[in-house]
Amino acid sequence: MPSFASQGDLADKEISFTEIGPGLYAFTAEGDPNSGVVVGDDAVMVIEAQATPRLAGKVIEAVRGVTDKPITHLVLTHYHAVRVLGASAYSANQIIMSATARSMVVERGQEDWDSEFQRFPRLFAGYEGIPGLTWPTTTFESAMTVYLGQRRVDILHIGRAHTAGDAVVWVPDARVMFSGDIVEYRSACYCGDGHFLDWNRTLDAIAVFQPEAIAPGRGDALVGVDMACEAIECTRAFVNATYQPVNAVAARGGTLREAYMAARSACDDRFADYAIYEHCLPFNVARAYDEARGIDTPRIWTAERDRVLWASLQGETEPRSPPDN
Repeated sequence: MPSFASQGDLADKEISFTEIGPGLYAFTAEGDPNSGVVVGDDAVMVIEAQATPRLAGKVIEAVRGVTDKPITHLVLTHYHAVRVLGASAYSANQIIMSATARSMVVERGQEDWDSEFQRFPRLFAGYEGIPGLTWPTTTFESAMTVYLGQRRVDILHIGRAHTAGDAVVWVPDARVMFSGDIVEYRSACYCGDGHFLDWNRTLDAIAVFQPEAIAPGRGDALVGVDMACEAIECTRAFVNATYQPVNAVAARGGTLREAYMAARSACDDRFADYAIYEHCLPFNVARAYDEARGIDTPRIWTAERDRVLWASLQGETEPRSPPDN
């Protein structure tokens, strides 16, 4: 049986800190979770905290290489532990999430922490420094604007995709988008808490901005309109290639394992070389199978549910997972 999730991925990744617009940076690490940086007139905004304060320290070190302005704002595009649990390292005055994302911390934040800790042991090195769940100081429904001096930054909840509460960050003076995990580049989308049918509409909403650069959730920084468009369309292709075969299996009353094999057949040749592909596929198929059967709200992942699903889809038996309700 393959190593569970990313437990076998123990090699350090090479960090890049790429300027994608004037005073705008993407912190990337070969398919690990990215962070973004917006340098304003008098302050700095960081987008995505990383999984631990120790990892956050690497982002802070990169920021200090380009500016000594204080980090006053931290935007968390969604609730996942690998994105938020390093927040305490920044000592930011404002920690910003969509109101929907905050409600998901309430509903499933601890379960997600326990689940992701088991899936990504390398990312949680230094976990002892995490003080607890990360809570925002500021929430918004559909949009809010922050001014870093004269620099305007728009934070928008434009639709469901990777989660129900996804936010994007738009810097209009440079036409740069920080997309969170709505857009990925040569990395598998994690869809285990996603909304497949909404995802296409949300990608359309990002495309309307015609960004000149995108910092995706995972993968390299994307500079230039053509690269930004390519990443949006590659993300769309991945999401659809996962959902469509699973939906067909569910429509004829097929099993989850049959759906998994159908998704492998559709996706392996096109996407097997993407970062975290093998990690994501079982969780993606399980969510697609649920959505295809009319389950709108993703079921909560727990460490136990993760293990049962993984074993069942790698073997020959149907999963003995917790009930749908």
